[in-house]
Amino acid sequence: MEYVKLGHTGLEVSRLCLGCMTFGVPDRGQHPWTLDETASRPLIKKALDLGINFFDTANVYSDGTSEEIVGRAVKDLVRRDAVVIATKVNGRMRPGPNGAGLSRRAILAEIDNSLRRLGMDFVDLYQIHRWDPGVPIAETLEALHDVVKAGKARYIGASSMYAWQFAKALYTSRRNGWTEFVSMQDHINLLNREEEREMLPFCVDQNVAVLPWSPLARGRLAREWDETSERQKTDIFGKTLYGVSDSDRQIVARVGEVAKARGVPRAQVALAWVLQKNGVTAPIVGASKPRHLDDAVSALSLRLSADEIAKLEAPYVPHPIVGFQ
Repeated sequence: MEYVKLGHTGLEVSRLCLGCMTFGVPDRGQHPWTLDETASRPLIKKALDLGINFFDTANVYSDGTSEEIVGRAVKDLVRRDAVVIATKVNGRMRPGPNGAGLSRRAILAEIDNSLRRLGMDFVDLYQIHRWDPGVPIAETLEALHDVVKAGKARYIGASSMYAWQFAKALYTSRRNGWTEFVSMQDHINLLNREEEREMLPFCVDQNVAVLPWSPLARGRLAREWDETSERQKTDIFGKTLYGVSDSDRQIVARVGEVAKARGVPRAQVALAWVLQKNGVTAPIVGASKPRHLDDAVSALSLRLSADEIAKLEAPYVPHPIVGFQ
């Protein structure tokens, strides 16, 4: 395993982050394809055995049960100080007013709820899951600063927004002397490269860690175009991310061609492309089978040539901005 600094911080994280949306009680929340605790535990242990020390979850994943599963696994399998735990806030956790969002009230309540579910005194990285247009960013940032000063989070991060919004957030923090975002979780893969236009260069300039989510496009880059999965059939959010276009079909085919020529699974090729993108710190990889973790680790040593990268990228056409809501 390779380890890198999380942006301009001194925190060292593995080059792969295990996304924990896959883990949770299946009938809780909007993810019927999740793995229960019995099925999740061996995958978390395998990730640890492979050297992954970075785990990303969220309060909203399976109605909080993802955090519970991750927290119990960490307690049983590894020292707390040997891992980096990230979670998120913004998603709706209960009906009615104040049940979601990034108000001061919501943030201060949800960090305590997340820590209770995780069974931890602090998280290493506390992230806003999306931008909240209904709350002034200064209110959100001051509350996050207070969370850090209270010792409940070591660092703060953000996810999926316009570059101007992220710039506004950093400027607001600097102007007020508040804790700044040190990471950006955004949508980067061969089927959607729009973040390369502004967000990725901005993060490189500001030395902000980039943690791409869905690097395999919800598995679409890991299989034939016409193949599907149980998750794809029931993944409501995933259906909003990827349409049906000829360019996407060509890209998937080219991933297959490069993989065949290299004698490796498609997933390794698609993930290697993300890992070689300038500015990327640690892609967030999901795993529902042990081989998914093996492929992810193998991608670290797969170096694509300039010709292979050009072949994979050539069919791409501009896509609509998706995933910000």
